[in-house]
Amino acid sequence: MEQEKVIENTQIQEVLNNVNSVIFGKEEIVKLSLVALLTEGHVLLEDVPGVGKTMLVRTLAKSVNCDFTRIQFTPDLLPSDVTGVSIYNPKELEFEFREGPVFGNILLADEINRTSPKTQSALLEAMEEKSVTVDGETRRLQSPFFVMATQNPIEYEGTYPLPEAQLDRFLLKLRMGYPAYEDELEMLARNTNHHPIEEIQAVMSQKELLLAQEEAQNVYMDETIQAYILNIITRTRSHSSIYLGVSPRGSLALMEASKAYAYIEGRDYVIPDDVKYLAPFVLSHRIILKAEARYQGTSSEALIDSIIQSAHIPIKKGIAE
Repeated sequence: MEQEKVIENTQIQEVLNNVNSVIFGKEEIVKLSLVALLTEGHVLLEDVPGVGKTMLVRTLAKSVNCDFTRIQFTPDLLPSDVTGVSIYNPKELEFEFREGPVFGNILLADEINRTSPKTQSALLEAMEEKSVTVDGETRRLQSPFFVMATQNPIEYEGTYPLPEAQLDRFLLKLRMGYPAYEDELEMLARNTNHHPIEEIQAVMSQKELLLAQEEAQNVYMDETIQAYILNIITRTRSHSSIYLGVSPRGSLALMEASKAYAYIEGRDYVIPDDVKYLAPFVLSHRIILKAEARYQGTSSEALIDSIIQSAHIPIKKGIAE
């Protein structure tokens, strides 16, 4: 039997270069998005309109030869608009299922906080279970399946904030921010005649992406690194400013994200710096601050950062407590 092809790390770099050629000056966000894709996780992108969120997802989908679908969430959107609906076919005298946009590979859920909790739950169930149930029948989603949901942090009128239990379903919470002056200047120059995404070609197939996901999962993580992760997690559960700490789902998320990040960096093992770097992106949306901390203007990111600084960094077995 012929051995499966091993993904070259250069191919991962080609995906990053592809997306960075369209999204200027956001190398960190691009790399973190790829971390989520390799981990089979999902991203919540919180930022103002017009900073390139849609273009980021479209370019990533095109680079890995995946189907791109988009849902614009509105107050009147129904769960069936997300999952699909059964329609009666008078010719065949039976109902036919019409797939919704959730059956794509890479889905942009735009302004997820603008729709009702019932519709939000339909998407979040699909994210967690990798399947949807319509008319009593469970249907598996395509693989790979990756969701990037966006929400506008400025406008809160007419929105339905995601509950903490649903925020926990997202592997990472990211913010793009405005580009630097030089990057925006380059963006204007590159968009003079045509959009850069028109030149983008796929540099990885779906089959190769699935293999890369498998390889990322097999990256080695020493027991001391696992203990380091748990050290950070347990500190969130006993911190004086935190009302609700990180759940075991957060522990698993940080472990898997660290493996994927190490894989992108060309290593087959995780180091403590991987965990330190990713912890704020993975954990900050998984904690609830006490009222006093919120009144004092303390942010979740700042608290996670202080916990990381106080946690013992493992050097050899037994040093992480």
